[in-house]
Parts: sequence; C-alpha cells; structure tokens
Amino acid sequence: MNRSESAFKHLGVILLDLISVSISFFAAFFGYHYVKIGVLPNFDTYDGAYRIIIVLIFLTHLFYAFSGESYSNILHRNAVEEIRGIVWHNIKLLATILIVLFFLKESATYSRLILAIFFALNVFFMSIFRTIYKKTLLRTKKGGAVNTAHMLIVTEKENADALSSLLAPKAYSGYELVGCADKDSYKSFVRENVIDEVFVSYPEGEIRNEIIETLVDMGLTVHIDIGQYFDQTPNSQMNNINDRSVITTAINPMTFRQKFIKRLLDIIGSIFGLIFTLILFIIFAPIIFIQSPGPIIFKQKRVGKNGRIFNFYKFRSMYPDAEERKKELMEQNKMEGLMFKMDNDPRIFPIGRFLRKTSLDEFPQFWNVLKGDMSLVGTRPPTLDEYEKYSLYHASRLSIKPGITGLWQISGRSDITNFEEVVKLDREYIRNFSTFEDLRIMLKTVTVVFTGRGSV
Repeated sequence: MNRSESAFKHLGVILLDLISVSISFFAAFFGYHYVKIGVLPNFDTYDGAYRIIIVLIFLTHLFYAFSGESYSNILHRNAVEEIRGIVWHNIKLLATILIVLFFLKESATYSRLILAIFFALNVFFMSIFRTIYKKTLLRTKKGGAVNTAHMLIVTEKENADALSSLLAPKAYSGYELVGCADKDSYKSFVRENVIDEVFVSYPEGEIRNEIIETLVDMGLTVHIDIGQYFDQTPNSQMNNINDRSVITTAINPMTFRQKFIKRLLDIIGSIFGLIFTLILFIIFAPIIFIQSPGPIIFKQKRVGKNGRIFNFYKFRSMYPDAEERKKELMEQNKMEGLMFKMDNDPRIFPIGRFLRKTSLDEFPQFWNVLKGDMSLVGTRPPTLDEYEKYSLYHASRLSIKPGITGLWQISGRSDITNFEEVVKLDREYIRNFSTFEDLRIMLKTVTVVFTGRGSV
C-alpha cells in the first residue's frame, strides 16, 4: 500500500469517527432530556450553548486525529489495541472539553451527565464503525483480483525465502505475493501469471538494470529495494512495502488521487451508460432476434489488466457461428499483426452493421466498467488467442484497465492497419496519462461516434 492510499484509508476512519461523534452527542443530549422531562427539547435550549460545544468537540476530535498518535498504525491494530486506542482518544477528547469549559467559566452551563453519556456512546459507536470499516476493507481485498495487486519477487534464489517472509502481506497491505523468480525465470513467470507489481532485489549491476528496464517496458510497476538505488529509473517515487523502503518506477505510475478520480468517473459514466443501454436493448433486441435468432448480448472471454480474464459484453452484431467462420476469413484480415479486421465482414447481419457503424454495439460494456473489469478510457482488450501471441513488449498495453474508448479509437481506427501502431498509441496514452487527457478522449469519442469517422 503506498503512502497516499494508506492516508486515504486513515481519512476514512477519521470521517467515520466524526459521524460517531455526531450520533453520540445528539443521542446523549436528546436522550437525557427526554428521560428527564418526557419531551424532546429544542437544540437552541440554553441560548444555543450546546451548538457551541458540538463545534468545540468536532475541532478537538480533528486536532487529536491529525496531530496525535490516536490514528497511528490504526489499520494493523488487534481488537484489544483498538479498544484501548478508542478509549484513550475519548478520554483526551472529554478532558480537553472539560478543561476548556473550566477556564472559560462555562462548565456550570453544561450537564456533566450528558458529557459522560456522550463519552460512553462514542466509545461504543467508534468501536462498531471501525470494525465494520476494517471488515469491509478486508472483504474488498479478498473480493477479487480487480482490487488486489499481484506482486512477484525477483531476487537471487538464496534470498527468496527471507524476502517472502519479510514482505508477507499484512491485513491491509493491498497486495498479495504470487511467487518468487530469479533472473532466468522472471520473464516466463510474468507471461504465465497475472502480475501487477514486481519487487526487485538484486545486486547493483547490468543484470539488475536489465531486469528493471524489461519489467518497466512491459508496463509493470517495479519496486526497487532501497539498498540498491538505481539512479536512472524513470518516474521514480519513494514508497514503503511492509515497512521496507523501496524506489518505485513504472511507465507512468498513477497517483492514488488520479486512480480515485478515474474510478469515480467510471462509476458515474457507467451508470448513465447503462440507462442508455436499457433503452437501446428495448429498441434493438427484437430486431436482432428476428434477423439472427440467438442471444441478444454477445459474451466473450477477453484479457484485461496484466492478464486478468473477464467476460466482455456487446450487443450481438454477428451470426452465432462467427467465431468458427473467423478461421476461414483470416486471409482477408486487413490488420498487420495480432488483431483481426476486414471490410464487409460476411458474419455481420444487417442491423449489426448499423450497430457497429454507430458504435451502439459497445454500450453493454458499461456493465464491465461498473464491475471494474474495464474503464471508460483505456486500451482495447484482446481475445485469448490474440493474447497468447503477444510478446512481452505487447503486454505493456495491458498495464492499465482496458477501456471502451482510447487513443487508438479517436485516431482513426479504420485507417490504422498495423498492430504495432496500435501498441505505440496505447503506450503513448499510458506514458502521458492524465485526467484531462481522459476527458479529452471521451469528448473526442462522442465526435467520432456522431460523425462515423473511424468506425468499422
């Protein structure tokens, strides 16, 4: 877990604690008065004094959250340490409030019983909320390959066991170790497994430099043991893995903020996209079925980020036997390399040709985006047979999630017939990634779709 991601998760705990503070204070205030007088009081009672104290409690809570040790290593505490930390945080919170009220000579205005009830409730709700939050983080981590980074250790054989023990993932590390390899086996290991990140621990020299350069060129994120600093690594960042300092390098490592914004745009965009998909389904499903009886949605195994396999969805535009007939048509493939495209493809039925021309067949992929298999903007996911023919260099285009649209699509995809040119554009997108560039590509895609330029 990098530092920005860890800070974000700590911020989640702080925000949940603020919710706990709010619930506890209002429950204590209204509950105390309801039991005492039988009716719910107005919060402006006591000339609004309790409005002032709730603000004071919020500010004191945030002060200790950001300046003290209350939240230090919070994601790695056991249950006893967590309860002890919560109680100590609330003792400091309550003591500070009482001291401030004493020096302001306002302590007589407030009920000490309300503050005591607030203390007890806040300990209770903080404990519940933090437990749920941590379990949610763990469930997300264990929920699938999309959320958890797969890390490979590349080191000399005699160091493999020691490094595996040292880097064994903790509960919220955000990665899982998938194995160890040395200088002779790491290439084949990467080809045969889903790998997102690589921890490289090799003596300084040409062998290590070659390993790093090869892995970066493949589009993988590389962590270099800090004791073996490599001056020429591109896009270098200081990071920490299980308290082990490393230099991290990649083609263009996204910051956690960029990842968050990209995923947020994906979720918002996919929700709107699925609404349109439903409308298109109602309109075109009967026509598709009449012209070519069979499933309305075409499902196919595709290769996603760093070799992950997922189900890819489109409105069906070809006859059911399209995949079998593809072998007969390979001689008419107009692409040079590891993709297949041809003019006037006989496997496409009439309404399917319209759907492809207008790119409407792509809309079910918004489900892939919402699930997290794909992004709005990225590289096009290859089929399994295409991926099997990839070189390590070609695999670099899969170092990010595949997208519904991308730089290739807005660059006139019908005019590009060389797969190496596609890879070049994909690598250009990855190297120069920015949120602004994603927005530009999405806007350009709308223009391309409406004009029909570059569609096939």
